[in-house]
Amino acid sequence: MSFSNILPWLMLLFAYFWGSIPFGLLAGNIFYHKDIRKEGSGNIGATNALRTFGTVTGLFVLLMDMAKGFIPVMIAISLLEKGSPFIAITALFVILGHIFPIYLGFQGGKGVATAAGAFLALIPLSLLFALLAFIIVAAVFRYVSVASICAALVLEGHCFYQLLKNGKADYATLILVTIVVLMIIVKHKSNLERLVNKTEPKLKFTKKGN
Repeated sequence: MSFSNILPWLMLLFAYFWGSIPFGLLAGNIFYHKDIRKEGSGNIGATNALRTFGTVTGLFVLLMDMAKGFIPVMIAISLLEKGSPFIAITALFVILGHIFPIYLGFQGGKGVATAAGAFLALIPLSLLFALLAFIIVAAVFRYVSVASICAALVLEGHCFYQLLKNGKADYATLILVTIVVLMIIVKHKSNLERLVNKTEPKLKFTKKGN
């Protein structure tokens, strides 16, 4: 078996283990000596980092989680054959790594920032529309959970629009987007329940966490 046959599978392993790195947990432990899983919502992602440790740390975790999704996909694009379904599968595995990290007993984040990084490399135009939707919804309603779900749905809608417009599409990417959107919605189940109960916290920026 040649290295070119093994490479796609190595990319999937790298993507998953790289995606499992919990930057939110590391930031809390290193900078504040706190376990983010025991603070706020208990989530290891950027939103809880922002609420718990402040805007600067929240933005740091956001950028690191996005980079976590972006880097493996860019490597896959540069190393694998153009149009290879393993490129989209690499994106899926890095997102799965964030949501189900092996280092934390498969209890991770919601995958929004990591998915955004992966889609920035894979489908940047669709991500741009999703990002605009996120900003508008977050600015109007101040709920990150609602903005995240709306952005995911816009991403899905734009991908299908491209299919209808061009008459052709990368079906591996379409399947990937559909799977990721469903995972994001499911991971926000507790947020949706809090929205119904009117206990979901709104987005606000602080200089420093408690």
